[in-house]
Amino acid sequence: MRRAAARQVTRVINGYEQGGASQQKKSMRGWITSAKNPRDDIDPNLDTLRSRSRDLYMNGPLGAAALKTTKTNVIGPGLRLKARINAELLGLTTEEADAWCGHVEEEFNLWAESKHSDAVRMNDFYDQQGIAFLGMLMNGDSFTVFKQAERKPYMPYGLRIHLIEGDRVCTPQGNGVLGTSVEATASNGNRIYSGVEIDDDGALVAYHIANTYATDYTSGKMRKWVRIEAYGQRTGRPNVIHLMDAERAEQRRGVPLLAPVIETLKQITRYTEAELMAAVISAMFTIFIKTTGTTTENPMGSMIPLDQQVAAEDQNNYEMGPGAINILGQDEEIQIADPKRPNANFDPFVRSLCLYVGAALEIPYELLLKNFQSSYSASRAALLEAWKMFRMRRQWTAKEFCQPIYEEWLAEAVALGRVRAPGFFGDPRIRKAWCKAEWNGPAPGQLDPVKEAQASILKIKMGLSTHEREAIENNGSDFWTNVQQLQIENEALEKAGFSTSATEKLFIPGKGVNKEDE
Repeated sequence: MRRAAARQVTRVINGYEQGGASQQKKSMRGWITSAKNPRDDIDPNLDTLRSRSRDLYMNGPLGAAALKTTKTNVIGPGLRLKARINAELLGLTTEEADAWCGHVEEEFNLWAESKHSDAVRMNDFYDQQGIAFLGMLMNGDSFTVFKQAERKPYMPYGLRIHLIEGDRVCTPQGNGVLGTSVEATASNGNRIYSGVEIDDDGALVAYHIANTYATDYTSGKMRKWVRIEAYGQRTGRPNVIHLMDAERAEQRRGVPLLAPVIETLKQITRYTEAELMAAVISAMFTIFIKTTGTTTENPMGSMIPLDQQVAAEDQNNYEMGPGAINILGQDEEIQIADPKRPNANFDPFVRSLCLYVGAALEIPYELLLKNFQSSYSASRAALLEAWKMFRMRRQWTAKEFCQPIYEEWLAEAVALGRVRAPGFFGDPRIRKAWCKAEWNGPAPGQLDPVKEAQASILKIKMGLSTHEREAIENNGSDFWTNVQQLQIENEALEKAGFSTSATEKLFIPGKGVNKEDE
């Protein structure tokens, strides 16, 4: 027995048990955790996470800065279509492919730049990109439903897209029932988790969308749910676009971007408000006159104009104001702690917290605060690091949101005969070749435009990039549009009598270069 006890006491501790998995260290004994599945970790907490994330966006400066900065750099005024069909597979020449792509881009903009592309006719397609993306950041996920409307002479396309906030996708509880429920069983035996229906194999089947929000008690509508299958049974195309940045396998609903820093951001907001109030009070120069007997002078707070008093009707409320003179009553005495504001440590402390918040959100604190006071190299490094995240999210948004909508529109355009694409509906491989496209957004900011332009020239000369790519990366412009405009401008300058030397004339592809330029 003694030997067994000794062996138990001297048991060798290996691996993570010495560190993060330790149950013996005092620093770890109070750390109680439980490894749950994604559904149990996320779904029961979604309502709280969404409401707090929205509050930080509406009332927290740093929360709003994080979400707006991400949206502005990823989406900007909207990601623009650049058709890139597989001309070789489709048997087209370069000229034929360019002509087809130009026609499709013009035809797509006829639909995309119109508010009739929106089912509620409030925003065009480019504005809807920003709304859907911001909704995903703020709420964890956002949904888009395809609809068909009657074609009109001013809008030959019937495709409409309807944006829906994540709150309305929820588990049905019976028509007219308010509130939320996480899990239920569908009539066909499938399980429904937070509005997402899956089959026995865990595959996505359908979404359940309510006609009102769970807290909408004043609309007068009886709450009902509509079941929309995730994919068309015959076409395989999506009926619902679910924007969600999945973090774990088999995750069904998304988490707000601010979730890891909600507590920190709220505390920073409270601290900022407290410091601001202390500074305001400290700045109010107020004189108090103390009397030993009764007085008929103005009572406490009456020197402040009535329209500026916070609570004029409260006789027990003492108010301060800039340059105010107050008369204290008998046996009254004012004692005010000196706040010593403004606080010299406020700025460095908040900046230190912003470093942690920015690291969690992949936004350097210089960009989060819009304050670049470091060297050129440090500021450029911060922008480059941020743009790794912005490009990743842009490519993801283009793939998950823009491309499926474009493919749905192109299918209608081909069916109507407004776009010619032989074999589009006959072979999935040919269809994919016709649908290939790029989506371009705003270019990164430039700290030194001269250096950026020189770098672009060098990359083109070394074959590391193209004129078209550099035009997009530098200012978001279209290279071929630039070429056409330069031709017009050069001809106008020549007609106006402006002479330029061969080395100063703007280079236009197709017209050659001088020996001096070579």
